[in-house]
Amino acid sequence: MNEDQLTAAVSSENGQEFLTFTLGTEHYALDILKVKEIRGYDAVTKIANAPAFIKGVINLRGDIVPIIDLRMKFDIGDVTYNEFTIVIVLQINSRYVGVVVDAVSDVITLGKEDVRPAPEFGVSFDSRYLLGLASVGESMVVVIDIERLISSDEIGLMDQVSESSLTEPH
Repeated sequence: MNEDQLTAAVSSENGQEFLTFTLGTEHYALDILKVKEIRGYDAVTKIANAPAFIKGVINLRGDIVPIIDLRMKFDIGDVTYNEFTIVIVLQINSRYVGVVVDAVSDVITLGKEDVRPAPEFGVSFDSRYLLGLASVGESMVVVIDIERLISSDEIGLMDQVSESSLTEPH
């Protein structure tokens, strides 16, 4: 990510608020303005032939919401679902998307001086969705661009998934 993209992402003079969450032992942050709600993990309607990280869809007050497991997307450890598993429901453009995380930590405010550009990891790690890294207390937080992470190809798939789930009985 170049300096202009980083500045655009953290644009306010007083900083921008981010929701922090954990996946395994790592801490991540995303733009809190994208968060619609935080809820426990419920059973999902599975979708045939969807990628493994798309767990299925839920009906959230009339909206069909695809659920993506970020632990699977990032290939982080064993994935278990229990009463402590959290879903962060996000609004990406005009769509709702749920992302499964291990825990929600805190809301933090970061200014552009707090976020350092992410290092290049080479071809084995796709860093397109990283805004940068920030030190928060004793921890390093990976600040992600959730819109890039939920890529347009995946959104297209989710639109197809959502429409098919409405028309096919499960």
